[in-house]
Amino acid sequence: MKKSEQNFSTFLEQVYRNEYRRVLATLIRLTGDFDQAEEALHDAFQTALEQWPQQGIPDNPCAWLISVGRFKAIDKFRRDKRFDALEEIPEQHDAVTANPDDECDDNLQDDQLRLIFTCCHPSLPAEAQIALTLREICALTTEEIARAFLIAPKTAAQRIVRAKAKIRDARIPYAVPAPGQLAERLNTVLQVIYLVFNEGYSASSGTVLTRHDLSTEAIRLGRLLLELLPAQAEIQGLLALMLLQDSRREARTTAEGDLILLAEQDRTLWNRDQINEGVVLVKRALGLPGFGVYTLQAAIAAVHAEAASADMTDWREIIGLYGLLLRIYPSPVIELNRAVAIAMCDGPAMGLELIEALISRGQLTDYHFMYATKADFHRRLRQRNEAIEAYQHALQLTQQEPERRFLQKRLTELQNR
Repeated sequence: MKKSEQNFSTFLEQVYRNEYRRVLATLIRLTGDFDQAEEALHDAFQTALEQWPQQGIPDNPCAWLISVGRFKAIDKFRRDKRFDALEEIPEQHDAVTANPDDECDDNLQDDQLRLIFTCCHPSLPAEAQIALTLREICALTTEEIARAFLIAPKTAAQRIVRAKAKIRDARIPYAVPAPGQLAERLNTVLQVIYLVFNEGYSASSGTVLTRHDLSTEAIRLGRLLLELLPAQAEIQGLLALMLLQDSRREARTTAEGDLILLAEQDRTLWNRDQINEGVVLVKRALGLPGFGVYTLQAAIAAVHAEAASADMTDWREIIGLYGLLLRIYPSPVIELNRAVAIAMCDGPAMGLELIEALISRGQLTDYHFMYATKADFHRRLRQRNEAIEAYQHALQLTQQEPERRFLQKRLTELQNR
């Protein structure tokens, strides 16, 4: 298969986006070493860049990259006089040669799912589990991970390096845990998947609001986990939450990439199939023992999704769900969201009172959404100077261009009055 240089470059970029994480996960299993797998992966893509324009694109690029990456790793081990390490797992290497297409199937033994459980091993600190999975499974940069944790990039990098060393030195197995061990590992795995989704749903920085590859990947991993543990309420709840939130993808921005608030979105653009699936999952999860944070958040998302218009949203039900959520999971972010719901029911003054209480406790002082919400309440109360100050504060904290443009537009409107 021959392609023009431009078409080939575009195709290879697409392969990289689609297959990077999957190929890396398999190479980690084959080599038993994170760093060696990453090096082998980049070597494989470099080889593809050199060979595919002349020799043609293979029928199965994923399997080709895995096979080339595997042999690049073998060569590296040989050069380093450490080939014996690979001899310890010859059956895994033979499997790649025997049927390379099997390395790319989406069954319950998916390498990415195995790798998530490896990264979330209980011998690792919780923050290291999440950071490592975001880096190795989802290819987030150290800077993106640091922003997700609200820590310095150097700290995030140290967590990742130490986690890799722990997995290597402790010989943590690359496997889905036995059924009796799954429950204790599940909460962190769910947290990891949701963090990945959130980075895709609302990118922590950059020129675009969303990263569809990450949100799609998180939903895929949620489906895999549900197949593995179909009776777990919170897996159903998390998948429902992601589907309901992602259903609004096409309506959240203009053609120019500008932010559109929920109340102003064209609801005919919402994905009804995702909404219907999400609502069914929520109802199932609420009927199972052990439902929690993700299920309740999904129930709130379902109320929004089922409202024919913004004006028909049942804000009282949402307030009640946030109240229940706060009882089982106290969080200032949830308090902020509840304040928004109360403001929609009882007016912005009530919402502003709740936000001032958060500020007085020193909570969310570095969270731009809080100041953006505060600014909106002041704006609706016609408190111009206070709104301007809050918008300026929010602008100082946000690192995402669509949000910056939205906040700047609101600020400029106020300043020009």
